[in-house]
Amino acid sequence: MIQPNQIFSIIVLLFSVVIHEVSHGWAALKLGDDTAEKMGRLTLNPIPHLDIFGSILLPLFLIISRAGIIFGWAKPVPYNPLKLKKPGRDSALLALAGPAANFSLALFFGLLMRIGANSALGLAFLSFLGIIVQINLILAIFNLLPIPPLDGSKILFYFFPSPKLEIVLYQYSFIILLIFIMFGWSLIYPLVALFFYLFTGFH
Repeated sequence: MIQPNQIFSIIVLLFSVVIHEVSHGWAALKLGDDTAEKMGRLTLNPIPHLDIFGSILLPLFLIISRAGIIFGWAKPVPYNPLKLKKPGRDSALLALAGPAANFSLALFFGLLMRIGANSALGLAFLSFLGIIVQINLILAIFNLLPIPPLDGSKILFYFFPSPKLEIVLYQYSFIILLIFIMFGWSLIYPLVALFFYLFTGFH
């Protein structure tokens, strides 16, 4: 049976990935591309952003299977690099906007946890804040991996432009991502734990 904190985790994940994608679209708009705005994707209403598998089925499966992690995604916000003022640089900037939004959410609710630890807030409430922080840190750090189509790949290609590398990574991206999802979480957990402590003061 799904517990209240697990339902809360799904809701947090859903709105966190929506904010992630809207941040991409907002950054694109500021950089000259109104594609996302014209397609109605600059909204916090989750419905236009929902990916049935990534937003609902996968998180539910991870919870039911007790995988120890909750993860998912929303539909990517479209953008047209031809409308950007400086396509290479601006593609990297709008890619960075999504993880930056998740880091910002984690920092905000982490600071609330620090304040709450010295107030009358109960442990249950602090644990709910902790869920928000942890999920957003996982989303931010995972999306910064330099594996297509994750945001980190666009940042990598901007700083280290290499058509051959880009072709190889895109060609094998599904396999690389699948291997990481199956075996690589231990590589980012130390970073999640570090930022969780820095933001919240809790281990």
